[in-house]
Amino acid sequence: MPAKKGAKKKVAKKRRPSAAFMKPMQPSAILSEVVGSKAIPRTEVTKKLWAYIKKNKLQDKNKRTMINADDKLRAVFGGKRQVSMFEMTKLVSKHLK
Repeated sequence: MPAKKGAKKKVAKKRRPSAAFMKPMQPSAILSEVVGSKAIPRTEVTKKLWAYIKKNKLQDKNKRTMINADDKLRAVFGGKRQVSMFEMTKLVSKHLK
């Protein structure tokens, strides 16, 4: 069967982040050692955390979803040596005002 002529393509809308994620948040003194002391949106906090994790090779070699905490991150993670990337966001949110 031949394709229909004049079929309209759906135009994809550009995904816009939620205003709540874009609101600048003030990191705690503990978290600011990793991401800086300036108020930044949650999305930027996550980006900076991942940059820090990758730079210091803190991602677990075998199970990539786990983060091995160094001394700075252990303070942020409430003393835990290892957390999952999903648990990390929950723990970090406690350090944002």
